[in-house]
Amino acid sequence: MRWRLQLLQMRGVNCWTLPPLYVCATCGVQFAPSDGPPARCPVCEDERQYVGWGGQTWTTLDELRSTHRNQPREDAGLLGIGTQPSFAIGQRALLVQSPGGNLLWDCITLLDDATAEAVRAAGGLRAVAISHPHYYSSMVEWSRAFDAPVLLHEADRQWVMRTDPGLQFWSGETRQLWDGMTLIRAGGHFAGGTVLHWPAGAEGRGALLAGDILQVAQDRRWVSFMYSFPNYVPLSAAKVDRVVGAVEPFEFDRIYGAWWDRNVLTDAKAAVHRSAERYKRHVGGW
Repeated sequence: MRWRLQLLQMRGVNCWTLPPLYVCATCGVQFAPSDGPPARCPVCEDERQYVGWGGQTWTTLDELRSTHRNQPREDAGLLGIGTQPSFAIGQRALLVQSPGGNLLWDCITLLDDATAEAVRAAGGLRAVAISHPHYYSSMVEWSRAFDAPVLLHEADRQWVMRTDPGLQFWSGETRQLWDGMTLIRAGGHFAGGTVLHWPAGAEGRGALLAGDILQVAQDRRWVSFMYSFPNYVPLSAAKVDRVVGAVEPFEFDRIYGAWWDRNVLTDAKAAVHRSAERYKRHVGGW
């Protein structure tokens, strides 16, 4: 990519001697430079994720750029960016455009020139914030491309597979951003599981950008909770209560989920309450 080569050359790096940055083909997380593929992917070997049925496989961003393209499009009033054909977990990122600077919520692996140009045309990035480790993807590439910090909760530091000065770890239960936006540690299937409260969202009624910490269901009047979505391991009732309690102080009428059009468009706070009660009723017995 032109911007990456230019950045490296400005730093005096010989671009022809850099070892590859391997990407896990199942979760999409990019690893630190290495002469050969890593022996394993700790993210996928964890019981919340999985190693593909054909075994551990790897790719690189250069390979991915030759077979995939990103699709920027509107999703319930926000600019979404997703990869076609779907890659790894298949989430899409969301660009929150705000007077004080734009925030990229969650991240995807593929970053190419066309995507970088589209984001710059929309005002660039002030920061990137990510809900949990399954979406860490190529976050360092995004940070370097836009000279923007990546905000991650300290409790999930062990799942970072490529370190960089652009990664900023925060602690505690909330982190105030700009224009009233707040990162909320909700927990859920990761200790540092984070959602974003965007008070200007939903035409001023407030919105949560939730990844799959609050998973928008196929019936989009509801959300659900899991310790492992791919392996169907439920979340405990106590942890569900923690998620609900974390977002309770905030006003929101909409929830943006992790995939295209998986959004609770209205009455979202009530949807969280009734969904949590339904979930606990079923995990606790009939």
